[in-house]
Amino acid sequence: MSRIARTFDALKKEGRAAFIPFVMGGDPSYAASLKLLRALPAAGADLIEIGVAFTDPMADGPAIQAAGLRALAGGQTLARTLDLVAEFRSGDAKTPIILMGYYNPFYAYGVERFLKDATAAGVDGLIVVDLPPEEDAELCLPARAAGIDFIRLATPTTDARRLRAVLTNISGFLYYVSVAGVTGGKSGIGADVAGAVATIKAASSLPVAVGFGIKTAKSAAETAKFADAVVVGSALVERLAAHLNHASLEETSGEADIAVAEVVNLARELSDAVRAARRSTGAAGG
Repeated sequence: MSRIARTFDALKKEGRAAFIPFVMGGDPSYAASLKLLRALPAAGADLIEIGVAFTDPMADGPAIQAAGLRALAGGQTLARTLDLVAEFRSGDAKTPIILMGYYNPFYAYGVERFLKDATAAGVDGLIVVDLPPEEDAELCLPARAAGIDFIRLATPTTDARRLRAVLTNISGFLYYVSVAGVTGGKSGIGADVAGAVATIKAASSLPVAVGFGIKTAKSAAETAKFADAVVVGSALVERLAAHLNHASLEETSGEADIAVAEVVNLARELSDAVRAARRSTGAAGG
């Protein structure tokens, strides 16, 4: 059983949803990013998504685009992101790590080489936004053969026929995008999202994570009542950026340490909300 499967199995027995923070690898620097990653499990992260910085992140809004550019300006690469995972993994053998990004960096790195290095580093899952089911031979099937979960996105425009294709060959969990748009857009979780999650659950036994429209503890708690996991990215990235002086992003910057601490505080607030959501209602997830 994979780390991701073990985590969701344990949380199901606990009767609660997972909290999954997203952070951009290398933002604002490699050292600060590693410090943040190492602090997130103690702040309540059950799984962690790490963004792979890319120059053309088509599904991301301004906050995550800016985070990627900061990381790239600091010299972040896919190889450096794997280094981050390996350093994190040296002190944490339990928390699942998922890389989220676009196919270009993986293709340029070389799929076979990447999967070998990702396995050695301790990567558990991949979300590659721009690889549809029709291209499973590119990375999805090789990743599965290497023991790495391949996680796909479903959206409000995914109909029943397309959902069958989306669910084919994937493992770990399904990521449901709660808004029709880019990350960091409109927030708030409505009954239509709960209904969509129920539809997906009727078609698959995989856990369903919900993200893209969750920016507050209140919306995180609302989502945790019916989803198996709550993903928060833009709110954390925005909190980091709000405490940075963009003229000074050296790895030794005390300013970066303050920014990391602020993100950790927000992560803890969101995690607490997710953990308390079902206790307050008696709701049970699937």
